[in-house]
Amino acid sequence: MNGSSLLICGARIIDPANGFDGEGFVSVREGRIESCGRLRPGGDFDQTLGAEGRWLMPGLIDLAGRLREPGQSGKGTLRSESRAALAGGITTLVLPPDTRPAIDSPAVLDWLRSRVAELGDFELLPLGALTRGLEGRVLAEMAALSAAGCVGVSQATAPLDDSLLMRRALEYAATLDLSVHIVPMSGALAGNGCAHEGAVATRLGLPAIPVAAETTAMAQWLALAETTGARLHFGRLSSARAATMLIQAQSAGLPVTADVAMHALWLSDADLEGFDPHCHVIPPLREADDREALRHAVASGAIGAICSDHQPHEGDAKTNPFPLTEPGISGLDTLLSLGLGLIDQGVIEPIDLVARLTSGPARILRRASGSLTPGARADFVLLDPQARWDVGPQTLLSRGRNTPFLGRSLRGRVLGTWFSGRRVFER
Repeated sequence: MNGSSLLICGARIIDPANGFDGEGFVSVREGRIESCGRLRPGGDFDQTLGAEGRWLMPGLIDLAGRLREPGQSGKGTLRSESRAALAGGITTLVLPPDTRPAIDSPAVLDWLRSRVAELGDFELLPLGALTRGLEGRVLAEMAALSAAGCVGVSQATAPLDDSLLMRRALEYAATLDLSVHIVPMSGALAGNGCAHEGAVATRLGLPAIPVAAETTAMAQWLALAETTGARLHFGRLSSARAATMLIQAQSAGLPVTADVAMHALWLSDADLEGFDPHCHVIPPLREADDREALRHAVASGAIGAICSDHQPHEGDAKTNPFPLTEPGISGLDTLLSLGLGLIDQGVIEPIDLVARLTSGPARILRRASGSLTPGARADFVLLDPQARWDVGPQTLLSRGRNTPFLGRSLRGRVLGTWFSGRRVFER
């Protein structure tokens, strides 16, 4: 209950928003963080939880996760996928607008809001469609979408190659102070490609998507953002060149942020060998050098967030020849554990990893969340960092089993997730 009080003792508290990493105490009252620090707070508590040897961090904020409702409940539902999110420590999830129908009207938002209210155990932040039906022809009613609660606007992965419409979209968004979330991809250059343009795609005979499909789109959006003053967020960057362009834009003072999908920090186009359909993603997996450049940009903070890019599928969606399979990986269950793997490989420090999963996304969204600051909503996660688990059908809570990490042994298990002071998941 929100009215109860809780004291957690002895955990390693990692709170990047406040620069805190050390053992201590967290207390919760009335659904809010009461205190967080090295000293035990005074007063009585309804419940005291010993957490020695555990990590305690803010609830994760995922900038891109499909829940498949409305429109594709055969792949997943709000109930099934939100449970997978909570099991992975995710308490806030941004929903791209490519639902069916697309999130291009307040009516779709009202339906989503009523369904989430029935569940009541996580925060869903929808992105509105940039164009009606995501068709790239006519701008959506951004003012109505913003008033209805959208935190930004996006084309999801649908291309938008009309430069005049792009400019009008940025001008419209800027008047509303809405951020524009773009997965940069030139539809003309990407065509019907399904793999990175390189030696692997050539050898396998797969239609390819060049890096230029990403970078030319980025260059166009950046030029228009400079003209209009709109806030741009680039989602799911995939190449070293894109990371360099991002850093240059940020150095020039443009209001530009970015995220990367967790799988892009682990996989490369070499993983397509054998035509593994679980590695069919858009944007495609690039070369090993691209992966290393993305890792460096995440570690430095240029890329401020890591997301799951969760896209659950039924089994049949991945059983056709590679180009005909549906792209996407089921990533909610594995997001945090794969992140711990980056720590093990020396890619990133623990506090920086937690920042890319909590305070970083919060800053991008301009939300007062992702921290354990006294007074903040009590969303947090308790993790056993040493527990190992095998990725398999019996351990994934998402309805989607489409992950290239099946069979891997990962480190780190969420023991409990709290939302607004209520324990909404317990392992």
